[in-house]
Amino acid sequence: MHSADITDAWVRGWAVSRGAPPPVEEPWGYRIDVGLNRHVLRHVVPEPDGPTVRELCATVTRPYAWLKVLAEPEEVAGWITPGWTVPDDPGFMMYTALRPGPAPALPAGYALHAEVHEGVHLVRVLTEDGSLAARGQVAPTGRTAVFDQIETDGAHRRRGLGSTVMRLLHNAAAAAGATTGVLGATVDGFALYTSLGWRYQGPLTGVVRDGGPAADGTGG
Repeated sequence: MHSADITDAWVRGWAVSRGAPPPVEEPWGYRIDVGLNRHVLRHVVPEPDGPTVRELCATVTRPYAWLKVLAEPEEVAGWITPGWTVPDDPGFMMYTALRPGPAPALPAGYALHAEVHEGVHLVRVLTEDGSLAARGQVAPTGRTAVFDQIETDGAHRRRGLGSTVMRLLHNAAAAAGATTGVLGATVDGFALYTSLGWRYQGPLTGVVRDGGPAADGTGG
């Protein structure tokens, strides 16, 4: 897929995954009215440059509005205006071909819970007392599917739970007809996805108005 196609698929699938309204196309990219307290708006800028980002920063004044800019953090930091912050958590756009396969067995002491809600497939791995050990979800939107909110609790890492969740989501997306998976990865997630055959597409830098903490979860 071309970079523009991957970005478009990610934006539209992310909105489905989060239950947000469909993205609105703007001259500079996309706008999503997320509506959360610390994530009120999301603006995605696929082909950024300094003048575009500076103008957007000047125009968007609501606290906890976010920009997702497809450029390196150091570059974006030189474009933003006062009142905006680049959190210390670089992101990466990634993609992969979806090929169904057998999911690894869960270690003893864990149970799997899977469900589908409004077209979004959710997978959770629970401990014996019902606590959440790992989770993830995928939103198929035609031939592409966006993987989202993939996370493993720190006390349950290095047990293959993240790989199991990803394989189950791969299978669910493929069964729904998707052939390409797309996601926005964090530093921690990047290592997992790379080990599973995902490919790096480009940088994905988040910028928040008034310095609010991230509120969109791992793999945002």
